[in-house]
Amino acid sequence: QVQLVESGGGLVQTGGSLRLSCVVSGSIFNILAMAWYRQPLGKQRELVADITSTSITHYADSVKGRFTISRDNAENTLYLQMNSLKPEDTAVYYCGAGVGGFMDYWGQGTQVTVSS
Repeated sequence: QVQLVESGGGLVQTGGSLRLSCVVSGSIFNILAMAWYRQPLGKQRELVADITSTSITHYADSVKGRFTISRDNAENTLYLQMNSLKPEDTAVYYCGAGVGGFMDYWGQGTQVTVSS
């Protein structure tokens, strides 16, 4: 089975940076599409960024120019580099993976808190 484990969340001040990591167990990482979602407290989960198996990327307008999604196929790891963080970026961030355009696997989530 495919398992995803996120890390790298924490507390930062406005304007700071964090890098989230998602390590994927299993043998099919190279053919998976990967994505980062986030869910602020009391709000709906939303797509932050995604990357195809061929490294084509897409970003939500709210993070474009500030966040970078990448993958290291040799290490079975997905990353989200987050710069110029704002309080509205505060949320639980989830790593997702899937084949065929849908997320079939999810990580446990990691909390990102950006203080004013």
